[in-house]
Formats: sequence, C-alpha cells, structure tokens
Amino acid sequence: MAAELAVVFPGVASPSSFLLGALSEKPFLLGWPLNSFSAVAAGKSTKQRCDAIIARRLSGLEEAMRIRRLRELQGTTKLRKIPPLKRGKISGPLSVPDHIPRPPYVGSNQLPELSSEYQIHNDEGIARMRAACELAARVLDFAGTMVRPSVTTNEIDKAVHGMIIDAGAYPSPLGYGGFPKSVCTSVNECMCHGIPDSRQLQDGDIINIDVTVYLNGYHGDTSKTFLCGKVNESTRRLVKVTEECLERAIAVCKDGTSFKKIGKRISEIAERYGYGVVERFVGHGIGTVFHSEPIVIHTRNDKSGSMVEGQTFTIEPILTMGSIDCVTWDDGWTTLTADGRPAAQFEHTILITRTGAEVLTNC
Repeated sequence: MAAELAVVFPGVASPSSFLLGALSEKPFLLGWPLNSFSAVAAGKSTKQRCDAIIARRLSGLEEAMRIRRLRELQGTTKLRKIPPLKRGKISGPLSVPDHIPRPPYVGSNQLPELSSEYQIHNDEGIARMRAACELAARVLDFAGTMVRPSVTTNEIDKAVHGMIIDAGAYPSPLGYGGFPKSVCTSVNECMCHGIPDSRQLQDGDIINIDVTVYLNGYHGDTSKTFLCGKVNESTRRLVKVTEECLERAIAVCKDGTSFKKIGKRISEIAERYGYGVVERFVGHGIGTVFHSEPIVIHTRNDKSGSMVEGQTFTIEPILTMGSIDCVTWDDGWTTLTADGRPAAQFEHTILITRTGAEVLTNC
C-alpha cells in the first residue's frame, strides 16, 4: 500500500529539507502526500493542492503530446461516459484465525509512524521476503481473474482475504490505521486506497487492486491496474504507460544508485505522453515493517540517498490523464483525482542487488 508523505511548502528552495516531515493524518500503504493536506468535513470532500516539487518547462514534443491527448479526450468520437465514482455499502471487516500472527499495529486505530529503519536483509530475511512477495503476487493475479462487469469490489476483498489466510498469512491492510478491509480497490478516478464496497464493476472501468500480505514476520506489497470489459483507447494507453513507468524505473535500480533517478525516469516517460505524476503518494521501504525509510518519490526531486545491496522497497507510481490535484472522501482513505479523470497505478516490491534489482512480486 502507498503512504502519504511529508508536506511540501511552496517557495521552499530545497524540498529535501522537509521530505522527512510529519505524515498526514491518513498516510496509507505508501503513497505519501508531498503537499498540503486539508481535512474533510463530514459527508464532503475537500480539494487538496499537490504542488510540484520541481517545475520544468515541457519540450515542444511533450507539449504537442499533451495537446493531442486533450483533443482525444474532447474528440468527436463519442465514448460512453462513465458516471462519477460513488461509494457503496461497506460491510464489516472479515475475521482472521487466532493462530495467524498479526503485525504489531493490529488492534490500534492509530496510524503507525514511518519507521526510520531501512529494510536491509541477510540471507534468511531475503528468503522470507521472497516468500511473502511471491504469495502477494499470486493473490493479486487471482484477484485480477475476478475483474469483470457486475462483480463487486467487496467480493474481490472476500476472495483475497480467504486466499491470504488459507496460506497462513495476514492481510496487511486490515486494521492498518483503522483501514476496514483486507485489500485496496481503486476504481477509475480513484488514485489509491479505495475501500471495497457493494459497488458493481461496470463495463469500461479500470481498477487498481493493491495486495499486501504479512507472512512469517515479513510484508510483501504489490498492485496492478486491471481493465474491466471494453475500456476506451485513451484509458488503455494511460494504463499501459503507467506500467511502463514502473518497469523503466526498476531498470535504473542497483547498488549505489541514487533514489532520485527513479522520479526522473518516471517523469520523463509520463511527460512524453502528457500525463501527470501524482506527488502525494510515494513508495517506501518494506520488510518486517510495513512502511519505512527510504521514501521513494515518483517525481523529479533532490532527495539525497542511494540504494544498498540487500535492501527492499516499493516503487508505485500513479499517473493521471488530467490534474494531479486530490480529493479525499470523509472516510479518510479514498483519494480521487480532483477533475474526475482516470488514474492508474502499478507497484512492485524489489530487492537491490549488486548489479540490478530483483522484482520480488513477479508472479
């Protein structure tokens, strides 16, 4: 899961000086907010401004791609308009057998603080990380087979929950800072942290399913955006480019590489197609602790720090077809694009090696 990060203050010369600031009230499985965060009044959403960390003038080609995309969205070919996302009925949390070990945060509604401990593993730790991540990948693959019109996100949650506990693992999102479900399901304009409910998936939807499991004391975290039925070409392209951003970001990772290269690579690709990269949510260290240092920023940044062999963390970019401004529902979790346009996300947990990066959550 993504977490919400530090607050970004417009006018500050070096964002790195405050990246380690306080988390917002509801950071979740990583995707941190690097911006001001407004509270949400009961029953209402409050728009949040995600200010750019580093401004950059678009090249002529990038500007041309942006204009082309806008024209596609406003084109003469009429596509079936998907109505704005509305919340359905949320059922109660599912039970977990007593013999399955729980993460330390279970039982408290307080959101854990970001751990300053970097997750660097010995051989035994790496073996356990591989096992947790392999299970998370299999669960996500299974969840994807359920994506079709008329299926509810609550049904996906129930199936995911059952598969995880049958494997003797705990669904990490359940009870994390009070999160009421075992998986995140984010549909269409929902950026991340969607709570499974009674809403049925519709033909033409996209849905990100974010699975994290806790097995033998280690977390494995992964997500993917799936297509439901006949999805229009512009949205399919957004999904494809988002996955490419993740893959290309992983390709730059190895022992000694600066973390800021991740954001640079993602930004280069997204800008080429005229997409926005959400700044509020970031990747994170993961292992025995769900969310820890390092903070992995998906946009251009000047944050210091380099990757170390044996280290594990997530990369989980969110791309939007329009604005990167955010709206959060009063459940404190569900975060949507402010303009109602689609967002897509992909995530892997990776292990840094001397010569590259091993993707632990490949199925």
